[in-house]
Amino acid sequence: MSPEGGAGAALTDRRASRSPEDRRRLALMVAVGAVVLALPLFGSSYLVSVATLALYLAYTGQAWNLMMGFAGQLSLGHSLYVGLGAYAAAGLFSHFGVGPWAGVWLAVVLCGAVGAFIGWLAFRLKVSGVQLSLLTVAFAELARIGFDHLEWLGGPGGLFLRVGDRSQLDLLAFRGPPAMYYYAMLGLCAAALGLCALLLRRRAGYYWRAIREDEVAAQALGIDTLRWKLFAVVLSSTMTGVAGVFFAFYNNSLFPEQIFSFGRSIEIVLGPVIGGLGTLFGPVVGAVTLVLLGDGATEVLTRAGIDVPGVRQAIHGVVLLIVTIYLPNGLWPPLARRLGVRSARL
Repeated sequence: MSPEGGAGAALTDRRASRSPEDRRRLALMVAVGAVVLALPLFGSSYLVSVATLALYLAYTGQAWNLMMGFAGQLSLGHSLYVGLGAYAAAGLFSHFGVGPWAGVWLAVVLCGAVGAFIGWLAFRLKVSGVQLSLLTVAFAELARIGFDHLEWLGGPGGLFLRVGDRSQLDLLAFRGPPAMYYYAMLGLCAAALGLCALLLRRRAGYYWRAIREDEVAAQALGIDTLRWKLFAVVLSSTMTGVAGVFFAFYNNSLFPEQIFSFGRSIEIVLGPVIGGLGTLFGPVVGAVTLVLLGDGATEVLTRAGIDVPGVRQAIHGVVLLIVTIYLPNGLWPPLARRLGVRSARL
């Protein structure tokens, strides 16, 4: 038998040996992918906006998960990087007419530099765990107070961006219909998933997990823990800064009290914690769950004419409580087992 014939026969055998469960999983993945790609074509503007919010939380959750879930460095002040990235790009656009595609580079450099400074300061002083989280909260609060007094960027009255015709697609100015923002956020989520999957299978991923499990032992094995922890912090902060640029041009208004708030940091954290800390798809599952339950309940109550302030936050709290008690590893690991996926690698 020729080599080509042998290879073809082996491929045919593998296809034939697929179990019905494998075929169902493949069909499910294809169906989910098709729905995600085609959602703006059949969904209403409201549905597309809700899906965009879920993707935004999935992306920022993935950025935070890289630092905490993979490397074990707790931050509760990631709103700092969202705000810095948003104000960097929005300030350039508002005062100098520089588009977001140039502003995003300033956001990346600024957030990376701030993240490197905070990380270097914390790790040199042997700050970790709860103390590190408090340090990140302190820097986010410091930024909120500082931007409140920065009149050039609007101060407490807010910074507002010029809004063009949203029905017209203008990629250079990042202006367009809701579908454009949806696909932009979908692309960012896919890029973040791909990057994290790649890093987890490279030296960085192995070193991060070794540091997370036992930093002293990792250091004894010769791992430069300071270098690799800083790498995680800088990469996480720059990814979050990119989300800040999206936030600015999607919402068109920035207020220090909102964008640097502690609540925004918790909003970023909840997705990975509920979905599955340290997993690839955990932040996505967690973000989708929170948005579906929180915004779904709000929409149902609104249609019924019932106004319940804080219902979204209350639902998020209940979901967090249930997951913490009954699914301490998050929603994704048991879901992955049901789907026959190796959740330890995803």
